[in-house]
Amino acid sequence: MQFSIIIPVYNRPQEVDELLESLCQQSLNDFEVVVVEDGSTEKCDTICEKYSDRLTLHYYYKSNSGPGPSRNYGAERSQGEYLIILDSDVIVPENYLEIVKQELDREPCDAFGGPDRAHPSFTPIQKAINYSMTSFFTTGGIRGGKKKMDKFYPRSFNLGIRKSAYEALGGFAPMRYGEDIDLSTKIFKNGYSCRLFPDAFVYHKRRVKFSSFFHQVKHSGEARVVLKDKYPETFKLVHLLPAAFVVGNVFLVAACIVHIILAFLIRGTFSWWALLWLAPTLLYALMVLIDSLIKNKSLKVALLSVPAAFCQLFGYGLGFIGAFFGKKKPLQREKS
Repeated sequence: MQFSIIIPVYNRPQEVDELLESLCQQSLNDFEVVVVEDGSTEKCDTICEKYSDRLTLHYYYKSNSGPGPSRNYGAERSQGEYLIILDSDVIVPENYLEIVKQELDREPCDAFGGPDRAHPSFTPIQKAINYSMTSFFTTGGIRGGKKKMDKFYPRSFNLGIRKSAYEALGGFAPMRYGEDIDLSTKIFKNGYSCRLFPDAFVYHKRRVKFSSFFHQVKHSGEARVVLKDKYPETFKLVHLLPAAFVVGNVFLVAACIVHIILAFLIRGTFSWWALLWLAPTLLYALMVLIDSLIKNKSLKVALLSVPAAFCQLFGYGLGFIGAFFGKKKPLQREKS
């Protein structure tokens, strides 16, 4: 068997249902599916039973330990030459595995990863958040885009690795967040070959509220500080940009307010010139709006992409700043 698809899940039976249905449509069928239920109270065992006659599927239930240890648990019980790690909230196109096999046949490698996209059925806010997580204007294109400001590191929503390499590296570390970047870093540091498969994309669902999205990216910012301390040589300028964005925008807003106050105190009038301090922020928002409109062809999604972009950058930036100066160490994953 060539592929073992490892899926950790916590309280997401409906999403597992959609993912397994998409796996049933694969044009290549040389694979098994390993679902690891991570101490869920809303179990997906009955969902898995529904697909037992259509997929080579193994279901395991274990106490809650987080996605990293759950992936390790599934990998230990897998039979494939390659492990493909997917998040439970993705849907795979019907030619996904065929593309992966073609890439491996063309140029074998030890590890690989692919980008993520928004499915047409996703809600406008999910599409907006997907834009903010994949756009060059927000993440520098480091999640699989053709234009990028840093080396491509496979992420756990769409990551493949030869099982022998996975075992040699010890799998995922028990980190609170950032465990996928930790594994990707170990892949490169230990000399394993790793490539981006640009056409092996998955449809990745996003949070349905900006508040939960903010907390997600905030934790990612915190994890980056841990990774910086663990692997200093991997830290790049691009990782500082969200923090610089936060500091810069706070300064511009503060300068605008001070200008308005001083104008009232000195001349007793409102100064429209004070609003020029906000010009860089407004220009950035306009760039995001236009870029998202071109990519998504939806004014509603484009309008939502603006707060999504600010949420993404402020969340990550504040998480990074807080962890950098507070020395938070989000290593152990808490219960979801």
